[in-house]
Amino acid sequence: MHDFDQLIPDARRFTSELRDNNTRDWFHANKDRFDDRLRTPALALLDAMCGPLRDLTGHDATPKLFRPQRDVRFSKDKTPYKAHLHMLWRLAAGGRQDPALFFGIDPEGASVGVGVFDFGKDVLADWRKMIDLDGPRFASAIEGAQAQGWQLWEPELKRVPPPFGKDHPQADLLRHKRLVMTRALPGDGPLTDRLTSAYAETLPVLRVLDSVL
Repeated sequence: MHDFDQLIPDARRFTSELRDNNTRDWFHANKDRFDDRLRTPALALLDAMCGPLRDLTGHDATPKLFRPQRDVRFSKDKTPYKAHLHMLWRLAAGGRQDPALFFGIDPEGASVGVGVFDFGKDVLADWRKMIDLDGPRFASAIEGAQAQGWQLWEPELKRVPPPFGKDHPQADLLRHKRLVMTRALPGDGPLTDRLTSAYAETLPVLRVLDSVL
């Protein structure tokens, strides 16, 4: 039995309680439990997945566990902690930006994600060129992932950016300034197998992203 086999139920239980008791006093009183049942297993999972993700994608994966503390300096919401556990593996694809594979757990369940949260200026320009010239290839990759339960985040722009017309066949993709797809984590069995299988469903998307990044 791996150290992280109970991570999902433990994290769901903890984040549910945290959502209802989002104070520093409560978190400090439960910090040992957080470290033992969430942080330590999450770090073990992050390390355990690096090899399978390298085999799957062909890229080295750098893991990251996000801090539970929220940055409230510029937010109206002053609750001090995130009511979810969030981690990622950044893929060293050798381009200008690295795509990432995400994994999160909250009171409702566990989810996975892939993509790039914000295209840099040069990458965004090349993204639009690729969508204009070879949009059907990327649209097909996205549709393949959607058929397996993945959802594409909504585009940031309300209008198609110039010089492209609003009747462009890939108008929706041109309105994106990032590319992120997510889904609930499916299946049963070992967590590493479930994650690897889920990310494998998005390999065509990652391959086309590689050609842009």
